[in-house]
Amino acid sequence: MDIDQIIEDFEFIDDWEDRYRYIIELGNQLEPYPDVNKTPETKVKGCVSQVWLTTQLIQGDGESDVNLHFSGESDAHIVRGLMAIVFGIFSDKPPSEIVKTDYQGIFNKLDLKDHISPQRSNGLNAMVQRIQHDAEAALKDQSV
Repeated sequence: MDIDQIIEDFEFIDDWEDRYRYIIELGNQLEPYPDVNKTPETKVKGCVSQVWLTTQLIQGDGESDVNLHFSGESDAHIVRGLMAIVFGIFSDKPPSEIVKTDYQGIFNKLDLKDHISPQRSNGLNAMVQRIQHDAEAALKDQSV
């Protein structure tokens, strides 16, 4: 789901219990993640929950353009929903855009910091760091 749609939906949901339910629904909409991809290499370190994240290079609009597509899985429903939000921000975008994205501004707009536990916040940041690392690596590969 697109992050703009998620932000718009959040604006219509006042109660945080309902927002948590919405976040869980977002996680339920993630594409299926094959068990074969649940490896030590794809596991996100720094998360209390089990979290796996895979990055794929996909062809962009131009001949040499590359976008990054993210998929993943978690054993925690809220974390899957947070993953869906992160994918809404970063997935299917060029690496140069990913590294410049003000994700903290988006998290602040959604008021996540005040409503998720410190452990989940650390896990959320670990996912973002992994995505940005993969984007930086893709940028280096493009410049070779």
